[in-house]
Amino acid sequence: QVQLVESGGGLVQAGGSLRLSCAASGSTSSISVMGWYRQAPGNQRELVAVISNGGSTNYADPVKGRFTISRDNAKNTVYLQMNSLKPEDTAVYVCHVRRLQGAFAFDYWGQGTQVTVSS
Repeated sequence: QVQLVESGGGLVQAGGSLRLSCAASGSTSSISVMGWYRQAPGNQRELVAVISNGGSTNYADPVKGRFTISRDNAKNTVYLQMNSLKPEDTAVYVCHVRRLQGAFAFDYWGQGTQVTVSS
């Protein structure tokens, strides 16, 4: 099992910045991909950014150039630096990790942290 604890959400004005953190604990030795998703009211959950254990990253088009995902494997923590925030970035941001065990993959989700961007 993997437990995820997120922090760093809050209220910020448009153009501002926030940094989200997600710390994993438990069976962390086999974690592969770590990432962030978000869900706004009335919308489906969508990918924001992911990072492999080798450091390869992938971003959703709406956040490219503004958000940066990183990870500290020694701390089993993934970060999301969000700059130039827009009101449309308002959502609950949820941390995700995938753990590999043999031929199987297990997905774990955090409880979510609210990000609100005011205009």
